[in-house]
Amino acid sequence: MGSSLDQLAAFIAETGFEQLPDALVEQAKRHLLDTLGASLAGSDSPIWRECLLLALAEGGHQQAQVWGSAKQVSPRQAAWLNGVAAHMYELDDTGGCDHSGAVVIPAILAALPLATQPVDGQALLVAMVIGYDVGRRVLEACGGYSAHNGAGWHSTASCGVFGAAAAVCSLLQLDREQCASALGIAASFSGGLWGFIHDGSHTKKLHAARAAEGGVQAAQLAQRGINGPSAVFEAKWGGFLQTLASETQQPAALTADLGVVWKLARCSIKPYAACRGTHSAVDALNLMLTQHSVQPAQIERILVGLNPFLLEMCGGHKLKSLASAQMSLPYALAARALYGSAELASYDDAKRLHPQVEAFMARIELVIDEQQGRDDEPWVRIETLQGEQWQQHVPVPSGAPANPLSLEALLAKYRSLAGRVLPIEQVEQLEAICMELEDVADVQELVALLARV
Repeated sequence: MGSSLDQLAAFIAETGFEQLPDALVEQAKRHLLDTLGASLAGSDSPIWRECLLLALAEGGHQQAQVWGSAKQVSPRQAAWLNGVAAHMYELDDTGGCDHSGAVVIPAILAALPLATQPVDGQALLVAMVIGYDVGRRVLEACGGYSAHNGAGWHSTASCGVFGAAAAVCSLLQLDREQCASALGIAASFSGGLWGFIHDGSHTKKLHAARAAEGGVQAAQLAQRGINGPSAVFEAKWGGFLQTLASETQQPAALTADLGVVWKLARCSIKPYAACRGTHSAVDALNLMLTQHSVQPAQIERILVGLNPFLLEMCGGHKLKSLASAQMSLPYALAARALYGSAELASYDDAKRLHPQVEAFMARIELVIDEQQGRDDEPWVRIETLQGEQWQQHVPVPSGAPANPLSLEALLAKYRSLAGRVLPIEQVEQLEAICMELEDVADVQELVALLARV
């Protein structure tokens, strides 16, 4: 059998398109399109523009496309910049490392110029699926999302770098030994802390980017014969699991049902421009407001019962920065009630900072429900001035595999986001290529459509 690292390396080096179930291929194409839409919207943000200026000031070999721009930069810079854009507005997918799309997809598209021959759509899909798989497996080996993130690590960065490295190794067709080294190197590039949660600082936007960049570099180094530690997961001193997850580690999760259970299949596409932890509550509020035709002025109180982990992560009321607002469950509920949705437009400064928002949020109360576990979704209760009460619980939020967005809803989301940056004809061409990706002979055709001329 070999070590878990050996098994993962063989999985990366030897998995081919014919091994991917048809349903998984269809889901991968949707996640690709969704990530590109979110990324294009993110390339229209002030933070991203500063990052671009930094990369351009550094200079570099102009090989890889900067999405939503006419510029090209080095592969590592492109992975970083496109990763910033992908995670900028909290609209990228979730449920992998956690935000796998924002890590894996910038990495593999940035690495295309490093390939010695054209990469077809099937090879890109294989690399993408492998990246999602490995990143998620590392997170599960750390004990899962709640345990690892609850300890203060942001898993998109700390575990995502493994997914990016694995994906690029697959794309560049590295052998088993090189794949193992790339994962070992990636472990030393791991990082990412939840410190941003306290003041709405910008570092969360950089985490997917850093993981994507680190994955590209880890694969490049391994390709050149630079090796990583062979006991990277198992070592008691200096091993990844012992260092980052000593109390919660589940090493068997690294390879359990490898190549049988595909981790992309558990990932979600987000309908709202907020932390995934807010989505079930927004869904619940939406159901009640719709079913009972309740207007905001009629609401006396909204009560939310949730677990302590979610309260700590999403219980904030700070709205001055976009980053803070997107992590706020009270604001997500207020946005749905006041503006009809928690889409990106509801997070604009004019809406977010409007005086009516503070007044409405004062009517939202979050209480700890002792019956809930760390992974349980909250319940929401509306109490009206007329004395009416309704309570709703949505155990599976919209966009999850068991409660998926319709294709129409996905395409509408993509078009609204990509259309902020690209002409509609280009938006439609990109959509068409993504949805038929397995038939594309050279995916540079796709990358060309991400340029803003």
